[in-house]
Amino acid sequence: MPNLYNHFVECFTSRLDEPFIVRPEGGTITYADLHATTARIANLFVSMGIERGDRIAMQVDKSAEGLLVYLATLRIGAIHLPLNPAYTARELDYFLRDAEPALFVCSPANEPVLGPLCREIGVAHVMTLGKAGDGSLIEAAEAMPTDFATIDVAGDELAAILYTSGTTGRSKGAMLTHDNLGSNAETLVDLWRFTRDDVLLHALPTFHTHGLFVATNIILLAGARMIFLPAFDLDAMIRQLPQSTALMGVPTFYSRLLSRPEFTRELVSGIRLFVSGSAPLSAEVHREFSARTGHAILERYGMTETNMNSSNPYDGDRVPGSVGFPLPGVEIRITHAETATPLAQGEIGMIEVSGPNVFKGYWRMPDKTAEEKRTDGFFITGDVGSFDERGYLFISGRQKDLIISGGLNVYPAEVEALIDEMAGVAECAVIGVPHPDLGEGVVAVIAAKAPGAVDAQRVKAALANTLASFKRPKHVYVVDELPRNAMGKIQKAELRKTYADSFAG
Repeated sequence: MPNLYNHFVECFTSRLDEPFIVRPEGGTITYADLHATTARIANLFVSMGIERGDRIAMQVDKSAEGLLVYLATLRIGAIHLPLNPAYTARELDYFLRDAEPALFVCSPANEPVLGPLCREIGVAHVMTLGKAGDGSLIEAAEAMPTDFATIDVAGDELAAILYTSGTTGRSKGAMLTHDNLGSNAETLVDLWRFTRDDVLLHALPTFHTHGLFVATNIILLAGARMIFLPAFDLDAMIRQLPQSTALMGVPTFYSRLLSRPEFTRELVSGIRLFVSGSAPLSAEVHREFSARTGHAILERYGMTETNMNSSNPYDGDRVPGSVGFPLPGVEIRITHAETATPLAQGEIGMIEVSGPNVFKGYWRMPDKTAEEKRTDGFFITGDVGSFDERGYLFISGRQKDLIISGGLNVYPAEVEALIDEMAGVAECAVIGVPHPDLGEGVVAVIAAKAPGAVDAQRVKAALANTLASFKRPKHVYVVDELPRNAMGKIQKAELRKTYADSFAG
């Protein structure tokens, strides 16, 4: 596949007058606007001396113009490098020194602090982009021509670098190629039945693979449109759902929608697909959502290094707690963590993935790449799971979250699934913390649906009938809410710190 942008053009060239982005506050960006504006931005980049293979780093608030910068970066054969707006200047220092971008784009309000940092590091250019599409980048691009010959690249050339969260060490830059992104989006358009008639309600961040690549690339390849919310806004989502045909979200979206009485079957009668990912969706939310709306949420499994790996079927059973089957062209195997030998159906082990979606490697980390990518092309995901007798994949958690208590393995997902089914439980997290005798003790932290809705002792008593003693939480804490990152993932590392002294003394 050549430059991914050219593939997008093939799909939308007959729909230039149709909307690509609909702004809830008013106004649209048509495909013709997209093509002309990305040409202007591409011409601006070239005039600045930015070349094929250079990195363009962005730390900006979500905006439609930010997506156009991503597409313009593809057009010149450069590499898109989105960064979480929550990163501090100290954190950015690492990313900018590691990636050595030719251009850094930041929010206008942050330029007084980040501009000097970039000059100190040696970043050649700094420009600004605001959430309203304001800033020096768009202003400078307006003077540029609307014609640009998209630069041809090989399919294995880099389209983007996405840094991992770095919770277990230095953040690693996952190198994703034009083929990685294009093949995955093509597969999902077909698998999830997207057409030019679809309207996606886009409420996800655009610095992350879910909102940036899964959502955006699918819409471009389908020649469809999206209603573009600048942030997660429950009221805005409820207002826009009747105009939409699909929603991609994280579990938090769905649990919070269920908290609103106006979220009814009638409200979503025009929706054909709800997709969830980036964090585990509880079986309880899955069932409650289905009962309320008549829709079974389609849960899928992906990660920064691989895009999407598996999906529940569009037609057929969408099994609560499962992430479905491997995508067409993707192979998933379960292996022993220490010996790497394949395990039989039903056995829990390391999840490894191979296919055209798997990243090229980690930026400037050949040793780390060799450590996590096997010679036969399989990537060791760090996730633990198993296949059931029907071939559905179930994820038990991250290998680093595995609890070893008294020498026995406890998979948090198994315990969490039982707690999630209990009355009054909104969500929970099961963690291991230091224990003077067992090495690690099992602790459950539960967010209740309402004050007083969950009693810790009753939870422990209920689990006594369903779990082996070594798996049962020794302590149960009830809280108002669990800590999450921007993509809705529960921050277990933070919980382990908070409850580290549970067994002290």
